[in-house]
Order: sequence, then structure tokens, then C-alpha cells
Amino acid sequence: MQLSDIYPTGISPDQWFMYASQLAMLGWLILIFLPRKIKLLSVIPQYVIPFALSLLYAGSALTTYFTSEGGYDSLMGLRTLFESDQFLLAGWVHYLAFDLFIGAWIARNADRLSISRLLQAPILIMTFMFGPVGLVLFLAMRMVLSPSTKVSENQKEVTHA
Repeated sequence: MQLSDIYPTGISPDQWFMYASQLAMLGWLILIFLPRKIKLLSVIPQYVIPFALSLLYAGSALTTYFTSEGGYDSLMGLRTLFESDQFLLAGWVHYLAFDLFIGAWIARNADRLSISRLLQAPILIMTFMFGPVGLVLFLAMRMVLSPSTKVSENQKEVTHA
């Protein structure tokens, strides 16, 4: 089964890659440059785009994983699994969806902490380019800027994110 069996559009994995990448880029541009006080502009990169990318991921990954060689049990198995363009696409879309979702979480929390957009921008760009590096930078900045934050407050914040 191929992605085209679920999404019968005749769109190639290369085209899906391009569309998914452009959609994610739109989310990042909204997140970094547009005002977040406008609810719709906040919801698009936080939920709408990650949801759409997640649907593409589900279609691509679930139709490929069970018919592909390789797996998650070793580095060689993973390499074999990602030899398929369709599963490689799924992996890329996975990164796009999760990194954007985490970027929106960072932006929302940074706004709550009154961290300037100028300080947020490089962290969001790092999250866009290198996912976990941006998250580590934000968490470190949050600890430095608000050292009095209690663990229970952090846990409450994560459960409401």
C-alpha cells in the first residue's frame, strides 16, 4: 500500500515533501513574525498546521511501515526502513509537525513569561532548524529568567500546554 492509495491525488513523495515543507514554513513565519494576540494567528501554527502534517505523517508512515524492510530495532534496520522515499517523507513530516508544535509551545510559554520577541526569535529558529537544541535553549533561558519557578508550577504548565 502506498500513500497514493490513501490520498489518491497522484502527488509524488517529492511533491508531498515540498508541500509539507512550505506549510511548516508558513507556520514558522506566523509564529516568529506575526502577532500572537490574534487568536487565529496563534491557533494556525500551534494546532492547525501540526494537525495537517500529522495526518500526512499517519498516511505515509502507516501505509509504508508494515510493508517495508527494516525497523526500529537497530541503526541498520532504521537505515533500511528509511531507504523508502515514502518512509523518508514520513520521517521528515514527523520532524516538521513536532518541531512546529514545540515551537508554538515555546512561544506561548515565553509570552507568558514576558520574554521579548527578539529573544524568542533565535530560539524559535533553532527549534525550527535543530528541534531539541531550541527546546534546551528555551528551558535554560526559562530557568535563568525565572529561577523561583517551582517544580509544581512547571508540571502544571506542561499539563496545560
